Amino acid sequence: MKVLVQPDDGANPILTAINRAKKSLEVVIFRLDRRQIEEALRAAAGRGIFVRALVAFANRGGEQQLRRLETRFLDSGVTVTRTSDDLVRYHAKMMIVDRKILYVLSYNFTTLDIEHSRGFAVVTRNRALVQEAVRLFEADTKRQPYTPQLSNFLVSPLNARRQLAEYIGKARKELLIYDPKISDSQMVRLLVDQQKAGVEVRILGRLGKKAGELNARRLETMRLHTRTIIRDRKDAFVGSQSLRKLELDSRRELGLIVQERKVIAKLAETFESDWAANKGQEVKGKTAEREKERPAKEIRLEKKLDPLGETIKRAVKKVVKENGHQMIADEEPRKR
Repeated sequence: MKVLVQPDDGANPILTAINRAKKSLEVVIFRLDRRQIEEALRAAAGRGIFVRALVAFANRGGEQQLRRLETRFLDSGVTVTRTSDDLVRYHAKMMIVDRKILYVLSYNFTTLDIEHSRGFAVVTRNRALVQEAVRLFEADTKRQPYTPQLSNFLVSPLNARRQLAEYIGKARKELLIYDPKISDSQMVRLLVDQQKAGVEVRILGRLGKKAGELNARRLETMRLHTRTIIRDRKDAFVGSQSLRKLELDSRRELGLIVQERKVIAKLAETFESDWAANKGQEVKGKTAEREKERPAKEIRLEKKLDPLGETIKRAVKKVVKENGHQMIADEEPRKR
């Protein structure tokens, strides 16, 4: 088992895995604009590898790109299935190589996620996990019911809430968390209770209104696109579901709980580096709400005084200009 760290590792590990496939590739796609990855999958089909792509029925603003991707895949001999529309989103990211190696990713196959965002992927040959991933892929491809059979294979909306609540509740010393936004009431209460019980809780990301007591910093040095929880430096959850109601209860999300020492050490090392690099970016749920009420000129002035933040923004704008705005957000369309 190993972990990929973005943007450090780039696209090469995924490309290498695709190019080394001997018999089959099964891939779940929410977003894909990285041409090298698309071309590698199409080339694999061209050389006789059985390539199956389960493509999300929709994402925010990118449906036309998904449909064009499906057409190009079909023209290349890739077997394409579209996910069901019974869930709000199909947001999982996964690849199975030769039914022997499983990749569970927190990031999409996009330039923005791979080159400009903090993300992780767990790569494992664990037979039980691979077989469980195959079961999930087959069920969702055939639009059949699926029941999780492993406690460390977390699938929303089926067992992720229960397993993550249990996982957080069993922390004894420390919880290090990457999360774009923690807002689910049950999860916030658990984290606050753990903090009051003496567990050190540190969060890189944003907090919902009711999470003001938690210790969090904004990740300003790069875009945040992972959901990861390191518990007591003994095990870790890596996946696509945030601790918010929508991703726990209404979308297809996927994550793993792993115990491999080298993986945990790498995740913790990365977190500590990001935490130190974002010193001074402390944020509370209540503080975030008050910030909305501050004069717009004051907020704009602070942003102008942050040269690193401006550099990151310029880089993101460049990527958006080259690849399209719609690939940025995984959030749901705002209600009107």
